[in-house]
Amino acid sequence: MGRSIYTDLALESREMNPRIDGVEEINERDGEISITRIKITADEAAKKLDKQKGSYITLDAPELVNRPLDLFEAMSKCLCKEIKLMIPKLGENASIMITGLGNRMITPDSLGPRVAEQVYVTRHITEYMPDAMDHPLRSVCSVAPGVLGVTGVETSEIVRGIVEHVKPDLIIAIDSLAARRASRISTMIQLTDTGISPGSGVGNTRAGLTLESLGVPVMAIGVPLVVYASTVAQDTIELMADETGLHNDEERLKALAEKVISEHMGPMIMTPKDIDSMVGDMSRIIADGINLAIHDMNYDEVKALIA
Repeated sequence: MGRSIYTDLALESREMNPRIDGVEEINERDGEISITRIKITADEAAKKLDKQKGSYITLDAPELVNRPLDLFEAMSKCLCKEIKLMIPKLGENASIMITGLGNRMITPDSLGPRVAEQVYVTRHITEYMPDAMDHPLRSVCSVAPGVLGVTGVETSEIVRGIVEHVKPDLIIAIDSLAARRASRISTMIQLTDTGISPGSGVGNTRAGLTLESLGVPVMAIGVPLVVYASTVAQDTIELMADETGLHNDEERLKALAEKVISEHMGPMIMTPKDIDSMVGDMSRIIADGINLAIHDMNYDEVKALIA
């Protein structure tokens, strides 16, 4: 996919490889939100894009950087709709396990645990107090298994052990992602039915959480919260060349920038200075969207339940 350019977003992989077979793409719009649906159907396309075969849905709202509350609500509702479309056969009595991946102590990697804290868990209610609610509730449990460097146990091993006991019908895994463009940090949400590899966003891929590895369908939801320094440097050189018209040395300068960064800094990862508020905003948006989709309530009802 080009010179050491890494992205977790199928949309960006597609942008870098626009003319390959085995990929279906549909673009829609819902108010201020752009929706891109990419389906990878061929093995060769999956290899070229460095993604698993399956469906990838990207919700893009650049205005999220300005923190408009009405857009937060619209994004949650849009996410809710896309989750429902991806899991149309999930019955009222289905059991769902929310898995927040990442390290709670490292801000750009804390999205998963923060979402896990905000989803409305009901497994204990449906199991021990089934008559406590006026209407049926799906059984939902939520876990944040931590990372290998903290627990000493692979995330996949922890999740597999819980799955064997809880026996969910669906796993929804949430994790931070890496973007190709810095401007896309905290303005996009990606959903996929292919599962996820914990740590992929920071180049530290662990054993995957997938249908094949867990025996349970896995939906992954992620937000780009980091970008590699090498891609920022290359983007800067590309912009300078476009503005000045001096493209003759563009590739050589990009290669030089990559060499300087890799030799002196290693695979350096960057994130904005206001990442705290970004993670807080996006975790609320995702948690609200999951709550709306799973419990099939309106937005105000969900906010009252988790207040």
